[in-house]
Amino acid sequence: MEILLSPPAAFGINLLLAAILLGFGRFLAGPSKSNEMGRSTYTSGEAAPTGQAAPGYKQFFVIALFFAVLHLGVLMIGSGGLNWLSGAYLSMLVLILVALILG
Repeated sequence: MEILLSPPAAFGINLLLAAILLGFGRFLAGPSKSNEMGRSTYTSGEAAPTGQAAPGYKQFFVIALFFAVLHLGVLMIGSGGLNWLSGAYLSMLVLILVALILG
């Protein structure tokens, strides 16, 4: 019975179960009908923009910094004890997160 817990055997069993589930899903879906509406993207009735979008990374960096500060702060507080220093650290962490949210 321990052979089932080895990684190659577990991978093979999961692969077999996924293939069975895929086949069952294709059976339930029925035959496909190819048409122009099925291949187009949904734009809620509006024409797609013709120019290229140039999104900036500013929003990404703000969110990434928010989660980095949050996770590292929780790690520091979780690894330390409950004292006045961790309370001060937590209050500074809250101020940083508020500045990231508002700023």
